[in-house]
Amino acid sequence: MKKLIYFMLFFIVFLFPIVFLFIQSVAVQWRWPQIFPEMFHFYSWEILFIEPRLIEALQVTMFIGFVVVFINLLLGILAGKGLSHHQFKGKSMIEMILMAPILVPSLAIALGLHMTFIRLGLANHWVGVVFVHLVPTLPYTIRIFRSGYDRLGRKIIEQGITLGISHWKIFWTIEIPLLMPSIRSAVMLTYIISLSQYALTAIIGGGNVVTLALVYYPFFQSSNPGVIASFSFLFFLLPILFFIIFEGTVKLLKILLKVG
Repeated sequence: MKKLIYFMLFFIVFLFPIVFLFIQSVAVQWRWPQIFPEMFHFYSWEILFIEPRLIEALQVTMFIGFVVVFINLLLGILAGKGLSHHQFKGKSMIEMILMAPILVPSLAIALGLHMTFIRLGLANHWVGVVFVHLVPTLPYTIRIFRSGYDRLGRKIIEQGITLGISHWKIFWTIEIPLLMPSIRSAVMLTYIISLSQYALTAIIGGGNVVTLALVYYPFFQSSNPGVIASFSFLFFLLPILFFIIFEGTVKLLKILLKVG
């Protein structure tokens, strides 16, 4: 009985909106109080796929997402471990600075960074877009890994050092497996935030870096609910695809490490 209740709650909260969105994307003349549409047609998806910049936008979005996630993991683990396991002068100030982008509007930071990026030659380039996507993502990643290392504690790492295990082996065989819940949370949150960035990408990319958000925004102003639903459903599929790739990569690394 409990499983049935949990499944029904899961369906209502998570699956039903997605099913409704897909039906909306293929429905024709679906008006209240009709329970079902009068007919189905894929013309909204046809409009989506004839968009000439769609394939390029998907490729750029996936690529930037991968790079942003990788940098977040690299910096987030280092910063999270440092803030959790070490005490040093000015720690509170550094932590406040690292968390500042959460408190300050990202748009204000992006406008300030734009002038700097122009001087450095990073404006209108995907590298600049990657860096600006770190502004709204990295603070959350650091916070996630700070909490992860707080739960992990220092004693288990110290025990490994006492037994003569190298720091690198401790990291791969102890820290990473125990931090997998934090890693999964950071990866998905980072990718979703990066995927949804329209203003930051438009400011730094200058229209030369076209992501799915830039293609999607004009269609969002359309009066056709089917077109909006099809784009929204595509947005939903990208994080799922990214998560599948991530989990596949994790399993492959586990196999390689065991073989090695």
